Amino acid sequence: MKGFRLLLAVGALAASAHAAPVADALERPALAVREPARSVLLGAALCGSRVVAVGERGVAAVSDDAGVSWRQARVPVSVTLTAVRCVDAHNAWAVGHGGVVLASVDGGLTWTRKLDGRRAAQIALDAARTGGDAQAQQEAQRLVADGPDKPFLDLHFFDAKRGVVVGAYGLAFATEDGGQTWQPWMQRLPNPKGAHLYALRVRGDSVLLAGEQGLVLLSTDAGRSFRKLELPYAGSFFTAELPAPQEIVVAGLRGNVWRSTDGGGAWSQLAAPAPVSVTASALAPDGRLLFANQGGEILKIAGPGLVALPLPALPPLNALQPLAGGALLALGVQGAIPLPANAGKP
Repeated sequence: MKGFRLLLAVGALAASAHAAPVADALERPALAVREPARSVLLGAALCGSRVVAVGERGVAAVSDDAGVSWRQARVPVSVTLTAVRCVDAHNAWAVGHGGVVLASVDGGLTWTRKLDGRRAAQIALDAARTGGDAQAQQEAQRLVADGPDKPFLDLHFFDAKRGVVVGAYGLAFATEDGGQTWQPWMQRLPNPKGAHLYALRVRGDSVLLAGEQGLVLLSTDAGRSFRKLELPYAGSFFTAELPAPQEIVVAGLRGNVWRSTDGGGAWSQLAAPAPVSVTASALAPDGRLLFANQGGEILKIAGPGLVALPLPALPPLNALQPLAGGALLALGVQGAIPLPANAGKP
């Protein structure tokens, strides 16, 4: 069973017959809510010491006290936002349904639209025509005809200008100028079936993509070229991490967590305590690799497997955000849940 963030995405993937409501939501600002931190939240990031969280119906919220109190940000769309990343204390980026990409230059307080599904489809079509690739043209024409119904699911920005966004049906776009122009990356990915791309991670010149049907792609030249990694498991991976040079961890359906310490050549499985889908992961400042699952558990690596932290019962989780001093913010269907530094410790 997939996490709520993924269920929302799956709903959007089947929404081509309902593109008009998505298009409307792209033009409608997010409604103000009384308690934004109690909305369904799907992603969070740190802009300096500020926490920025995003979620359904365009809700974005910021906290300057480690998740204790929140205020809602101004967002120009009301589509669900799936992920957010901060470059520094001021520059933040978010992605979501309708092929939307948003940018903020004030630490997540106000957002502007830099891309949507309509424009992305046209960019893909123009590039395919220029390249003379008949199959790429066919696929791009289908994107145009479908309308803005496909979500972006993850992103990474190297700095305030250069970034990559990925999502459903293998969509991948990059910008070098802060979102003024975009270039499609689909043709450089060995993903002929257009598998959904759920996770994007970067460490140095390594760029890692993880997606459905066991798809894991790795670039070691900052995204100029990718190769497909062969894994023993062919189920979907919803999250991934690059904890150290040559180390890759991917996790997803039915509690499957796989690790390679040689850059993707050989893989070993980290046994999970239950066959419950892993929906999120995070690297804590102290080096710990943490996971969250559909059962509301937060897991850590212990020897050859995973163990659940001894925490009170939590709702299904969508994201984890480590905070200063060892504290942790969990996000899920009931909103943001701050966990103190000693939470989960014996």
